[in-house]
Amino acid sequence: MASAAISVLGVDLGKNVCSMVGLDASGKVVMRRKVRRETLIGLAEKLPTCIVGMEACCGAHHLGRIFAARGHDVRLMSPEYVRPYVKAQKNDDRDAEGIAEAATRPTMRFVDLKNQDQLDLQTLHRSRDRLVGERTALTNQLRAILLERGLIAPKGRRKLEEFVAELMGERGGADLSPRMVMLVADAREQWAELDRRIAAFDDEFVRWAKENEEARRLTTIPGVGAIVASALVAAIGHGETFDRGRDLAAWLGLVPRQFTTGGKPKLLGISKRGNKYLRKQLIHGARAALPHVAERDTPLGRWAKALMMRAHHNVAVVAFANKLARIAWAVLRRGERFAATPTRMPATA
Repeated sequence: MASAAISVLGVDLGKNVCSMVGLDASGKVVMRRKVRRETLIGLAEKLPTCIVGMEACCGAHHLGRIFAARGHDVRLMSPEYVRPYVKAQKNDDRDAEGIAEAATRPTMRFVDLKNQDQLDLQTLHRSRDRLVGERTALTNQLRAILLERGLIAPKGRRKLEEFVAELMGERGGADLSPRMVMLVADAREQWAELDRRIAAFDDEFVRWAKENEEARRLTTIPGVGAIVASALVAAIGHGETFDRGRDLAAWLGLVPRQFTTGGKPKLLGISKRGNKYLRKQLIHGARAALPHVAERDTPLGRWAKALMMRAHHNVAVVAFANKLARIAWAVLRRGERFAATPTRMPATA
């Protein structure tokens, strides 16, 4: 079939080889092909303008920008939303066909194409998160090593550092064997190096947030600092992907699951779907800001105080994180700074 008949192109991305399925205006399959990524880039110039559907996975944004530059309508979708359109006996061709069909659905939610700056920022966040995980693993391992020697370290990383400093300083490591003294000394050096590298990432996020207008507006929200603001901008841009703040909160997995029993809705735990990293950062920010916000005589403060009085602290923290996500969406979509006290409209004559 001639490529001119293609109105929708579904692409199942692979590391080296990609499967393509082309649909005509009636939805009939008119092309099936496997190509290498380099060939796929060249094909973008030869194809007539059409809808190009892909799953939002590794490399999709780069290829999406190339197709968009050639005038194609690029539609990226979450793999979980494409799955229902894939027929039985799953393979690469059927995946590409399901992607093409999903791209034509009017109710499908698409992922915005990310520019290079957004992808760079997301990479910085992933790198920082990896270092934090390494530091946590080192802390847990060291605590277990000391416990095996009858040394019970207090909870908290800072308290553990103080405990180890006292153990190695005033007591000279007398409670440990020479091998363990050397191991603990090496762990302290790794701690210092990880702290330095993580602090360098934090400084970069602060610098970037000061230069970016959207991030500056987000940091006016209680509980949203440079790390959360930069992660939000990198992940959702201007927020056009979501029609409501609730949709963003649901994407972050912060909306409670519920079912109806006896005609009454019953709330369960949060779904924990979507972006785990952003959800974690929002919850950390909410936990830090909730007590201070609840002390203020503002609409948000009164809401937070009432919430803390009727709900468990952890439940209140997650609910406040849900509220912060909705506020962040409104700040991004409206292009306004957060105001703790709503501004009153001037009276009309």
